[in-house]
Amino acid sequence: MSDVNYQEITQKGLWGNNPALVQLLGLCPLLAVSSTVVNALGLGLATLLVLTSTNSAVSLIRKYVSDAVRLPAFVMIIASAVTCIELLMKAFTYELYQILGLFIPLIVTNCAVLGRADAFASKNKLIPSAVDGFMMGMGFLLVLVCVGAVRELLGTGHLFADMQLLFGESARSWQLNVFGESFPNVIFALLPPGAFIVVGFLIAGKNVIDAKLKARADAVKEQAAKGSKRVRTTGSVA
Repeated sequence: MSDVNYQEITQKGLWGNNPALVQLLGLCPLLAVSSTVVNALGLGLATLLVLTSTNSAVSLIRKYVSDAVRLPAFVMIIASAVTCIELLMKAFTYELYQILGLFIPLIVTNCAVLGRADAFASKNKLIPSAVDGFMMGMGFLLVLVCVGAVRELLGTGHLFADMQLLFGESARSWQLNVFGESFPNVIFALLPPGAFIVVGFLIAGKNVIDAKLKARADAVKEQAAKGSKRVRTTGSVA
């Protein structure tokens, strides 16, 4: 890519080509561990760091790796990044790492990570590739947090419980009791089928918003075309 549009990269990562809502990648961990905000944040931040670091590394070696070993090399880079993140979590957020369990190592198999490495980072310079990985990771993180917030709120009646697992003891007081003790907890929301339904509503909401934005843009174009045609007709008559 000779001309890099960072605004387009940002828009695609956060909305237009969101890994979870558009590409529908990484749904297995998304459905499994997003029962609370802290779980969603833990997995989302790990995925974001892996995407950013692997995109950067792949971009740096893109001219020195032949097509025959390109994909195996990318997988090795991803596995190395995931191993580093896993060791960091074991060192600083061990209890959260135990909760997330196997889904941290399984980031290696997340098609969004390998997909961005092959589709973007292998064809672009370092900074655009790092920005692309960061924005794709941020888009995935935001969806995870939204799903986690909805599920935690419906399932327990509060938000931001156990945040000390990620941010230390000072975050223990962050919990918000939104609905109070009398709220009838919807246990179904904490189960994987509940996550599936929440994600479905998010995808449906995005599609509705996209349809309205497209209709508005088409109306503006049509109005502009009519105005241009009117100007040309007036000029020819004159």
